[in-house]
Amino acid sequence: MDHRPSTIDYQLTIVKIGGKVIDEESDLNLFLSGFSQLNDPKILVHGGGKIASDTGKNMGIEPVYHQGRRVTDEPALKLVTMVYGGLVNKQIVAKLQALGTNALGLTGADGNVMPAKKRPVTEIDYGFAGDIKAESINGHALKVLLESGFMPVLSPLTHNGQGSLLNTNADTIARVVAGNLSQFFDKVQLIYCFEQPGVLADLEAKSVITNINPEKYQRLKTSGVISEGMIPKMENAFDALEAGVQLVSIGHFADITHLALSEEKGTKITLG
Repeated sequence: MDHRPSTIDYQLTIVKIGGKVIDEESDLNLFLSGFSQLNDPKILVHGGGKIASDTGKNMGIEPVYHQGRRVTDEPALKLVTMVYGGLVNKQIVAKLQALGTNALGLTGADGNVMPAKKRPVTEIDYGFAGDIKAESINGHALKVLLESGFMPVLSPLTHNGQGSLLNTNADTIARVVAGNLSQFFDKVQLIYCFEQPGVLADLEAKSVITNINPEKYQRLKTSGVISEGMIPKMENAFDALEAGVQLVSIGHFADITHLALSEEKGTKITLG
């Protein structure tokens, strides 16, 4: 019988990867090589890159976006299910198995790990898009998988409990999963990996802002240094910290081992 306490005294690392890294096999292989070397327990959350859009165009399905968010009608839902939950997820799982990491690919419906609600229609109907909250995550199921030696690979697909999958932002999934699992793990860190070395003060010079707290974030946003797609990523970072995550880092996919060890790479997001 397992007599261990419900709160585990080791660190959990949750990493989100997406964008161009998913599209370029050599980049993905480099990232996964580093990721596989991280100490367990760990969870990987992935986006879909351009693969869904490119595959859809070949099938006659043109992507529709509103303010940077994909509008997921019924044909688009079938497309992202095939690509995110199938092609991308299982390729990542197979690559991790080859690296000695016992990965298990999941959508939100598998094990009921990520129930969500269909986004309500306002001025725009996003279709089968899912909104998810930390309290709805089945953290116990993920904890059991981790303790059983499995490494979950979460695709950006949740479900509504009524038989439909929902397309859900991968950054948000990483945040809510990290927040929920902070109730089981004493030390949780969340890492957002992409193709830049961190949050940049100057895009051309690639000068990294090493630390950002809420006050500094507001100044950087007001001055336009942080804008567009980086804003929701930063908002997710602060929400994760408010939910109990100890540290959020943003950095280059090739630096994953350094980021996980809190070495001088990337941008550290803190509340202090």
